[in-house]
Parts: sequence; C-alpha cells; structure tokens
Amino acid sequence: MNQDYIKPDEWSIIEEEFDAGRVKSSESLFSIGNGAMGQRANFEEQYSGPSFQGSYIGGVYYPDKTKVGWWKNGYPEYFAKVLNAPNWIGINVFVNEEPLDLFHCKQVKNFRRELNMKEGTLSRSFEAELPNGVEVEVKALRFVSIVEDELGAIKFEVTPLNQDAEIRFDPYLDGSITNTDANWEERFWETQEVKEDSERGYIVSKTLKTGFHVGTFMQSEILLNNEKVLTEATSSVGEDRISFAYSIKARKQETAAIIKYAGYVSDMNHKKEQLIDAAGKVLDSATSKGFETLKKDQKEAWASIWEMADITIAGDVKAQQGIRFNIFQLNQTYLGEDDRLNIGPKGFTGEKYGGSTYWDTEAYCIPFYMATKDQKVARKLLTYRYNHLQKAKENAEKLGFSNGAALYPMVTMNGEESHNEWEITFEEIHRNGAMIFAIYNYVRYTGDFSYIPEKGLEVMIAIARFWHQRSNFSKDKNKYVILGVTGPNEYENNVNNNWYTNYLAKWCIEYCLETIEKVKDGHQEDYARVMGLTNLNEGELSKWREVAENMYFPYSDEHGVYLQQDGFLDKEIIPVQELEKKHRPINQKWSWDRILRSCYIKQADVLQGFYFFEDHFTKEQLEKHFDYYEPLTVHESSLSPCVHSIQAATLGRMDQAYQFYVRTSRLDLDDYNKEVEEGCHITSMAGTWMSIVEGFGGMRVENDQLSFKPQIPENWNAYSFKVNFRDRIVKVSVSSKGTEFFLEGSESLDILVNQKELTLVPNEKITA
Repeated sequence: MNQDYIKPDEWSIIEEEFDAGRVKSSESLFSIGNGAMGQRANFEEQYSGPSFQGSYIGGVYYPDKTKVGWWKNGYPEYFAKVLNAPNWIGINVFVNEEPLDLFHCKQVKNFRRELNMKEGTLSRSFEAELPNGVEVEVKALRFVSIVEDELGAIKFEVTPLNQDAEIRFDPYLDGSITNTDANWEERFWETQEVKEDSERGYIVSKTLKTGFHVGTFMQSEILLNNEKVLTEATSSVGEDRISFAYSIKARKQETAAIIKYAGYVSDMNHKKEQLIDAAGKVLDSATSKGFETLKKDQKEAWASIWEMADITIAGDVKAQQGIRFNIFQLNQTYLGEDDRLNIGPKGFTGEKYGGSTYWDTEAYCIPFYMATKDQKVARKLLTYRYNHLQKAKENAEKLGFSNGAALYPMVTMNGEESHNEWEITFEEIHRNGAMIFAIYNYVRYTGDFSYIPEKGLEVMIAIARFWHQRSNFSKDKNKYVILGVTGPNEYENNVNNNWYTNYLAKWCIEYCLETIEKVKDGHQEDYARVMGLTNLNEGELSKWREVAENMYFPYSDEHGVYLQQDGFLDKEIIPVQELEKKHRPINQKWSWDRILRSCYIKQADVLQGFYFFEDHFTKEQLEKHFDYYEPLTVHESSLSPCVHSIQAATLGRMDQAYQFYVRTSRLDLDDYNKEVEEGCHITSMAGTWMSIVEGFGGMRVENDQLSFKPQIPENWNAYSFKVNFRDRIVKVSVSSKGTEFFLEGSESLDILVNQKELTLVPNEKITA
C-alpha cells in the first residue's frame, strides 16, 4: 500500500491529523528551499519523537572518509556529503514553564500542515493540551526567501484557550549538529565564535577538512495580539549554542507571537573574517522590511516563477498536485544563480546520496531548466562541468588513463569522484556520455553553438579520448568492445558490451569529430587555441574513427532487438508480472547475488539509448524494444517511469503513459518506494515535467524547428505548459477538441505540429 495521507489540492501539499509515525516522511515532503539553502520541515519547537533534523547550504560539504573493508587502486578517498548545518529554526516554547512538545502532549487536535506552493510558504496549526492542563492554539508560518537568499523568516503564535498563561519563547541557534549518514560518527563542524550583540545572535562555524566558514544568525521580535511589545531578553551563550528567552503574559484568547529572522552567510560569498558584519546587514534589511513585506516579496517572486514554469491540468487534481510539487521542488533546489552549484538527487530535503551531483543533471534536469528559464541557466549547468574538467582528467588518470582523457565522476561536489561503491565508481562509465549529450541537447534546443568553441569542445575531446582508450579490439569479434561495465540498469554489474554504453561511446566520438570540423571552419581562433591545449592530431583522430566505425553491439536475431549486454540471453527470462508480490521490491527482498543473476531491470537501459537517440531508430524498432524490455523492468529507480512514460506516449499507448506519469509525479507524495523519509527524489522530478511536455505534448526539436505531437490522457479535460525556445515563449494548450498555441513577444515562429508546418504569430491564439 502506498501512503495516502496527503490531501489532494491543486496548489498545496496538505497534511491533517498529527501522527508521530509519519513525522519523518512529512519532514521530507514539506521541505523548503531557495536554491542557496534549504531545510527539512522539522518543527520549530522541541520535539522528542522520531525526527530527522536537516538544514543545508548549497556548495558546503564535507569529505567523509570512505568506509570499505578492502581498499582498491583508484578508490575514492572520501564520500562528499552535504552537511547538516547549524540549526537556525529552533524556538523552544514554554507555557507556564511546561515545554510545548507534540510527542508528549495529552492530546493534539485540528493539526494541519500546509506547503503553499503558489506562495512558497510552510504553515502549521494545531490545538494541544499540555501535561500541565493548559490548552493552546498554535500557528506557525515560515519561508526561506528567494529574494534574499541568505534569509529565512518564522512567525510562531501561541494562544492560551482555557486560562491565562505565561508564554516563554526561547529562540536559539545550535552549532552542535551532526549528519545522520556520517561514516565514522565524526563531527563535521568546528565552532569558531558564538556572539551576542543587542539581542542578535551569531555562530561562526568552520567545516573540518574543507574549511568552509559559515555564519548562522538570528534576531527576534515579540508581539501580543499582533502588536510589537518590548520585552527584555535573557541570553544564554554556550560553546556551540546561543539562545534568548522572552517571556510574555497572555490572557485567555490573547495571542503571543515571536517573529524570528535568521539564516546563513558563508565565505563562498563573503570574506570569512567579515561574516558577522555580513549577517548583520542581512538582519538590518530583514527587520527594516518586516515579516509581512518579506512574505509579500516571496509571493511575488514565486508568482514570477510560476508564470513561466507552471503546468495546468484540468480534471485530475492528484495529477495537478503532483506536477506542481515536482516543479516547486526543482525551483527550490536550483534557480541558476550560481554556476558553482548544481542539483543534488535529494536537493535540500535529506542527506542520502551525499547531496552531490550525478549524471541526472545532464540526462534529466537540463531540458527542464532550458525550457522554463533563460538559456543562461542551462549554460551555467554546462559551465559547472567545464570548470571540473581538470578534475575529470585527474579522475581518469587515477584509473590508468592518459593523454588528457577525462572520466567525469559518478558523484561529486568539486569535480573529484566521491562515490564509494566499486561497481558504480569504476564501471558506471556511461555517465561520461551524458556530459556530451547535454552539450548536444543544449545546442540543439537553444541554437547557441558558441558554448562549444568557448568551452564545450575541450570537454568533448577529453571524453572522446576516454572512450578510445576504454575500448579494446576483440580479435574474436573483429570489433571494438567495452568490457567490465555497469549500465543504467544497476541490477547488472561488471558486464561486457552494455549496448547503451557502447552506443553512447560511438556517438560521442562521432559527434566530437563532426564538431571539431565545424569549429575549424567557423571559429578559427578557438580551434587553434583548443588544438594547442590538447595537442590533438590527425593520427589520433583516425584512431578514434576506427573505434567508432567498428564498435560492437550485441544483437539477438531471434528477438530482433539489441541485447542489454553480451550475456543477457543466458538469464532466465521471466516477466515482472509473473513475480509474486511478496518478492517486490526486489531491492529490499532479494540478495544482491540473486538480483545480479536475474533478468530484472532497475530503470531504462537500452530504452535510455532509444530515448536519447530517438531519431536514430524507427518507431517500429522502438516498439519492438519497448515490448521486450519494459515487461522485465521493475522501475525501482526514481528515474525509470518518466522515460517509459515518454516512450509509451510516442507509441500512442496513452493509458500506459498515464500510469507511468502518475507514478513519477507522485513518487514521493505517495511514497511508492517506501523511503521518502530519507528525502525527496529531486532529479527525477525533472523527468515528470518531461513526461508531460515531451511525452503527452510530443515536444521535440526536428530539423532545427520546434515540433509537437500533442495527445491527452483520457481522464484529463485539458492541460497546458509553456516553453522558452530561443528566447521566444510558446504556450501550448491541449484539450480533446484540439491544440491551441500562443506566442509571446514580437517575432513570428514556424513550428511543426504533427509534421505539418504552422506559423505562430505573436500574441494571437492559433489552433491546430
């Protein structure tokens, strides 16, 4: 059974009724962020029940020493981890000296938590009877500002219901935090300074090893019945903690409240010796604006994001809620303001996967950011990898490659490989191809070729060198082969000739060769510079051509399909539907040995290649491969349903496409994988967007033109989305009656709709 406590709503994620057993799941689902920092939805007040405390800062990480039994040559020395940062949200609350703690209240009524995605705020309300018999109503609202990205704000209100009471608010900062996923139970932070200054609190912390300096700060104000009151604070300063105590008497039905402004400044953006000064300026700005103005700014900023990124769905509230949740979390995770940052698979919602960067960004996220933002945002994601090129070369060198070959890491914070599972670190090399596909995809969609001569070509050459060296000639097959790999299907390790990897290697080399000629013809200065940097010559290029032209691809004449790897037909082929439910999910029920010997596929593998290179194959080929591999796929990766949804739609199988869409859009809301308490699946959320835009909308770039083949699920009345294509914004509205296009701006645009050319005129609705 999937969880079903989230109430269907078009614009909000809503939980009603307090249940201690689902607190950690809700802490993930109700997370908030602004691209620079974020946090799980932990309670502001103390909570003694099971909880997963988490507050994170983009780009701040710790190299946690790898924990393995047997060290192997080339093994990463550490696993880079996003750090649980000093806690700024804390406000302990006492009512007649009794602590407010939902885990120990006599009863909790009318509990409601709401993540308002339209406005970017998290609110919570409830009535509780404390152990001392006082009944209170509590309302809390908080947000992290996407306008002032170093700032968060909280308003916490307490109303005594059955008697007068003294309310004490103890806002605090706590630097003595740890990571749940620490390998060696080490502490990752060292407190440098704890300072009090005119009821402002500051903690300056430094990460061990990496030496990031972070300033955590706070200032509070007290209200009674929404009017500011002057109360003297009692301060407490400890080794890793600072708190203030504000007491106020509230009569029955009067509301005492605290407003807390707090957040982080770091030496990524300020001089480390000036962090307290920088924090003070943030607080000056926050207190001069005030809570309500900051909240209004937040609402307006989110309205601007939604104006471009929203997808509307009529007739299916759960589907509407799902897509907006996905779009909301993607924008909370990355806004394209800083090319030092990237998109972690859990974003700011948890610690799993280290919060690092995977190939998910290039394969799944770039299309979303290209189409819903200015193309400069996607270019920053490419620049992030360009800036790590030297590290990628060093990663390859550690594994025995030479001559400037590059192997981009499976997991990274700073360009170094920091994944600690050998079958991934050494073998899942297909990630290298995703780097090149992202460049190709960016140029294809934006028309901006300039990135390649300026930066991209250096990356492409280094990766082509890797593929040339990683392949070897098989006399037996009279072809080049690639041995000992793990494809996208991580339920097969150390296989030979994974079709997707081999195909990607061939394509990368061919695309690089083709691009070198384009740069040579049209960008001679850049060509000369890059050739000088790389010492590339015709002799090396001819060796590349030989590898690409003679790459081996396993194929079954019997089934008429490319085989996932050389030994795939040695497996016992049993469709997933014949597996008893008690065996699912196999990654939780079976031994790893049994999984590796099975035919079961975690996510699109051969079909991932058919997704990337759809135009290389006929629709009949796609159908044959889909019908062969999808029945063997257990979809136990969050990245799996979206690719299958797109391909099912391409094949006109809208019922199946819709089922996959629901699974990807509500993966976390309904907790399909029974793991949402660890954090949300941020990068797969971009795949949800793709399921609608590329799947149902059929959007492609064909012959340098935007193309659509719109379809609509049977139980939807209509849906709409916008894309920014080469600085022209097209709104697509699909219903059972037809498709309507609306072009913003001043220039017309020729597009294809079901292979027929259609000219869009600015500011006119055109129906196809």
